[in-house]
Amino acid sequence: MTDVVRYEVENGVAWLTIDRPEARNALNRAVREGLLAGMQRFGADDDARVLVLTGAGEKAFCAGGDLKEMAADALTVPPPDFVPQPGRTVDVSKPTIAAVNGAALAGGFLLTQQCDLVVAAEHAAFGVSEVKVGRGAPWAAPLSWLVPPRVALQMLLTGDPLTARRAHEVGLVNDVVPTCELRDHVQSLAERIAANAPLSVRAAKATAYLSAEHPLSEAYRLAEEIWEPVYLSEDAQEGPRAFREKRAPVWKGR
Repeated sequence: MTDVVRYEVENGVAWLTIDRPEARNALNRAVREGLLAGMQRFGADDDARVLVLTGAGEKAFCAGGDLKEMAADALTVPPPDFVPQPGRTVDVSKPTIAAVNGAALAGGFLLTQQCDLVVAAEHAAFGVSEVKVGRGAPWAAPLSWLVPPRVALQMLLTGDPLTARRAHEVGLVNDVVPTCELRDHVQSLAERIAANAPLSVRAAKATAYLSAEHPLSEAYRLAEEIWEPVYLSEDAQEGPRAFREKRAPVWKGR
């Protein structure tokens, strides 16, 4: 971890916070290293079942790359792992949620795009602004899977941000809440996920992404493979048993 990224766990929910509000939580080297360390820590943390990614302050979730650092380094083509991308460059099998507390632009948008769920404060904004500064966004390839193609094209060609409400309308955001309710709302959502059978949750996440990469018949076949060990697990017997005995299930994750 680094001084500009914080990791804390609350009731099974890990909060990974970019803490650089004076620079709009921009992705300098220290932030990128801290995010990678935090995502890896979450993956190995048995006490954490859901990861929440957010930013400090109320102005910006993350404004993207640190342009001053890029200029100083004369950065040309960044490698795919320049910014840690859960699900692409970092293996994160457990669920992730972006709690968007302000502007999520460029690399900040990338981070929200790679999370499984997105909850936004009412004043949040989402934009792929690279065309405005002459940079690139190859990481935006999945965008037309997340929103209608014409919405994706408008975002990519204009660089103009979407409001939180518009992002919700087009399916980019799950919930929009008042800023003062963001943390509590996301914590409650994450705890509901964390309370479910962990093997089933991981399999459900993996299944949801199959149709983005495979034809439907292949997606069905792979889904059967993903779920078979879940059916054969101890937890698969514990769930019906707990229902019959009218008690809360005790998940073992095996």
